[in-house]
Amino acid sequence: MYTNLASTNVTFDFLRGSNEFLTLVLNNINSCILLLNTRMELVSFNDAITSLFPHSTKSNLNYIKCGEAIGCAYQIEETKECGKTSRCFSCEIRMSAISSYLENTPTVNKEITRPFYNEMGKKENKILRYSTRHFTFQGERYVILILELKES
Repeated sequence: MYTNLASTNVTFDFLRGSNEFLTLVLNNINSCILLLNTRMELVSFNDAITSLFPHSTKSNLNYIKCGEAIGCAYQIEETKECGKTSRCFSCEIRMSAISSYLENTPTVNKEITRPFYNEMGKKENKILRYSTRHFTFQGERYVILILELKES
């Protein structure tokens, strides 16, 4: 498939009608891409979530809070819903996502070190780089959260 768009590197509009292709692209990106709704629940995510956060393979992730999906140690240890633990109000990822949603303020390549649980129930610190951005689609407001594991 030849297109002038590829040579100008301006847009992906030529893919607008190809949901299958876009899904393949998203699922082959190494970064974990999470789509959050107004309640900061996962609406959609790519396959990278299971490699970056193996805890996420244990349950159905649709419409659960972000921290619960990625195995946040604070949420698991306090057995409280993400957003209601003693650490949630100082969680930079959560605050960035909320700020993006409420104030349309993007976050770009911030770093955080936090403990997470893996699929074996073992706690481990991870250094993450994250970005957030608000957008509206078909009248609904969302936040895209991109998480990358930073090698120490």
